[in-house]
Amino acid sequence: MFTLPHLPPLAVSNMGRLRLDTLVRLRWLAVAGQTASILLVRYGFGFTLPLLPCFAVILALVAANLASRYVFPATMRLSGRMALAYLGFDIAQLAALLYLTGGLGNPFAFLFLVPVMVSASSLHPAQTLLLGCLTLVAAAVIGIWHLPLPWSPGEVYRPATLFVLGAWFSLAASMVFMGLHVSRIARESQQLSDALTATELALVHEQHLSQLDGLAAAAAHELGTPLATIALIAKDLEGDPALKADHGEDIALLREQILRCRDIMSKLTSLGASDNEPFHRLTLSHLLENIVEPHRHFGVQVTVECRGSGPEPVGRRDPAILYGLGNLIENAIDFAHDTVRIDARWSERQISVLIIDDGPGIRADIMTRLGEPYVSGRSQDSGGLGLGFFIAKRLLERSGGRIALANRPPPDHGAQLKIDWMRADFEKDEITSTYANA
Repeated sequence: MFTLPHLPPLAVSNMGRLRLDTLVRLRWLAVAGQTASILLVRYGFGFTLPLLPCFAVILALVAANLASRYVFPATMRLSGRMALAYLGFDIAQLAALLYLTGGLGNPFAFLFLVPVMVSASSLHPAQTLLLGCLTLVAAAVIGIWHLPLPWSPGEVYRPATLFVLGAWFSLAASMVFMGLHVSRIARESQQLSDALTATELALVHEQHLSQLDGLAAAAAHELGTPLATIALIAKDLEGDPALKADHGEDIALLREQILRCRDIMSKLTSLGASDNEPFHRLTLSHLLENIVEPHRHFGVQVTVECRGSGPEPVGRRDPAILYGLGNLIENAIDFAHDTVRIDARWSERQISVLIIDDGPGIRADIMTRLGEPYVSGRSQDSGGLGLGFFIAKRLLERSGGRIALANRPPPDHGAQLKIDWMRADFEKDEITSTYANA
């Protein structure tokens, strides 16, 4: 009932994340910027530079962009190798243009960072490393061999060798630090996106389970008419003396089963009744017992104790609470050695549920990070994705709960987790909507 929806682990390579349309748009921006820069330098500042070769290099980028637009659909998502080839071409084109306009002495040499940053946000780290190496090689080549930097007619400006060397090292350092930073942010963003998707799927799954009552009631209502027809025919058969003499026992059995079907349908119909409190609303103790019952046969003793001041809280069968508490209790049972204790307390304003196990406790290195996506206390060989606690925490917070996590103080061992609700949030009539609408 509380199993995590199946999701594949996050692909490290992030294959297929980069759309062709994204690269095409970036290339058109590069074409516009390169063209404007060359025209400004030549006609705005009056500097001399090889116009025809420069525009030939720009036209090569235009031709590649047009070919990409007409050969492949714009919505195509590039594989890692294709994206690597596209970005590698961009680096080569920029290197050729910088070769014609002063090499690393050209202040626009920092644009070498752009393809590497795009790769860092979308491609496998190994592919980003390959692009980075290609960029540094290209920068080194144009740092040594290049045409003079555009300058005033009759003058030649040659930057000092130390300046060029410093520019190369600056480019390398910027590439490393910015690449690592962008790659980490992109990875965390993708992890959060995947985890929120899993949260939505989990809540939708629980809402489907909650809707089964209404479906069962509707089915029972639809079956009422044919069952009444069968009952009428059985009554007619029972009134026939000849049939009763030969098949009396069969007819009596048929009548008995008809009555049994009526009882079953009566119960099913009551499941969908809006005023049926026992099914649509549960006391806190019944809610916990319903969650715990499927886990009582796994070799761990689970005890539930409920007490408080005032009447016991009664809430709806909220899928968010059912899934969230179920997942946390299941985790406690998985880590416990012998016992798991669940203590529920309530007052006129607040409700608290404390889950305590006698397991090894929570490792110090993940204590502060537990609740983030893909952070798990289990070993990597266990097959867990680290999403269970994240999903449970999000759903319970969505229902108004607040979660506090700690290890039990010595000499006890194990973990203890406390969930607090305001009583009004727990007893509200509305069922928590999907996380996607949060």
